[in-house]
Amino acid sequence: MADFDILFAGGGLASCLTALRLSQKRPGLRIGIVEPGERLGGNHIWSSFDADISPEQRDWTADLYQARWPGYSVAFPKRGRRLPMGYASATSERLDAAVRPVAAHIRGEIADIAPAVAIMAGGSTLTAGAVVDGRGVRASTQLDLRWQKFIGREVVLESDHGLAEPVIMDATVDQIDGYRFLYLLPFDQRRLLIEDTYYSDGPDLDARTLGARLDAYAKARGWRIAQTVREEQGVLPVALGGDIDAFWAEAPLGIPQIGLRAALFHPTTGYSFPDAVRTAELIADLPSLDPSSIDAAVRAMSIRAWRARGFYRMLNRMLFLAAAPDARYHILQRFYGLPEPLIARFYAGRSTLADKARILAGKPPVPIGRALAAVLK
Repeated sequence: MADFDILFAGGGLASCLTALRLSQKRPGLRIGIVEPGERLGGNHIWSSFDADISPEQRDWTADLYQARWPGYSVAFPKRGRRLPMGYASATSERLDAAVRPVAAHIRGEIADIAPAVAIMAGGSTLTAGAVVDGRGVRASTQLDLRWQKFIGREVVLESDHGLAEPVIMDATVDQIDGYRFLYLLPFDQRRLLIEDTYYSDGPDLDARTLGARLDAYAKARGWRIAQTVREEQGVLPVALGGDIDAFWAEAPLGIPQIGLRAALFHPTTGYSFPDAVRTAELIADLPSLDPSSIDAAVRAMSIRAWRARGFYRMLNRMLFLAAAPDARYHILQRFYGLPEPLIARFYAGRSTLADKARILAGKPPVPIGRALAAVLK
C-alpha cells in the first residue's frame, strides 16, 4: 500500500491550496506535502482583488485572509486615485494553520520524483497514488520572461500611519532599475506591510540596497518603526512571450506540475493566488487522481490560460521594450486613468475586446516606433 493517496513536492501556495480543497471535497484522503521549511507556505503574503475569483472560491479560502478592504489607491507623479474594488491578503501563517490538520508535513529535500514515487535527498522513498510537483518556477528557454522583484517588511510603527486601505502602487518615488513602486498594506492602525517593488530586466536582488531604500521611504513618510515583525523577499516572473507547447514538451509526462512551475500566473501582475485556487478546484473535481489524469488536466489548463493571455504579454513588451526603464511608470499612470470596470477585468485576466481597444486607443505613452516594434515582436 502506498504511503499517501497524493503527495505534493514543495509546500508552496499551489500545493497547499490543492491539499486544502482535496481535504474539503474528499474527506479521508491521505495527503502528504514534502517541504524542507518549518512552515507550509513559506513566508509570504498573497493578495487578490475580489473580482479575481468567484464568491464560492472566496468562501472556501476565507480562513486564509489576514485582512480585507473595500478599496485601494494608487499614486503617480501626475495621477492619484482611489478605486472601490475589494482587495484581500492571505498569509503563510494562516495557510499553514489551515493545511496542517489535513496533510502530513514531511520535512526534507527531494532528490527526484516519478509519477508515484518521491526520492528524498538521503535516499529514502515515499510512495503515493500520484506525486504532484509544485516546487516553483521551472527553468526553461521556451518562455521570454522579465522579473518583478521585491523586499517587504511587516512593521509596527510608533504612531498611526494614517492609511485606511492599501496603496498597491506608490510610483511617486525615484524610478530605479525599471518601474519602481512602493506597496502598502495596513493591517491595523500601526501595523503595516511596506514593500519596495521593481519591474526589472534581470532577476538579481540586492536585499541590502532595497532595504535601505525602504527605510528611507518610511522615514520620508514620517513613519518611525518600533518593530519589524517579519521580512520577505521574492523574484516573480513577468511574461513577454514564449512557446507554451515547447515549454510543456520539456516536462516529463505523467508528473503533474502546478503553480509557477506550470506557468500559471497573471502575465503582468505576477499574481498567482487566483490561478492556484482554480488549479485546486480542477484537481479536486477530477474523477480520478491518477498521475496521468492530473497531468493532462493541468497541462490543458495552463495552455488555455497562456493562449488566452496574449494581450497582457503584448502590453508587457511595450512596458519593457518600448519604454526607457525610468519612464515605464508612464504606461501605468495612463492605465489608471481608465474606467474602473475595465481595470477590474484587466486584473482578473478577463479583458473584453472593447477593453483591449480602449487600452490601446490614443497616443501611446512611449515612442510610437518602439511601441509598434514591441507589439509586433
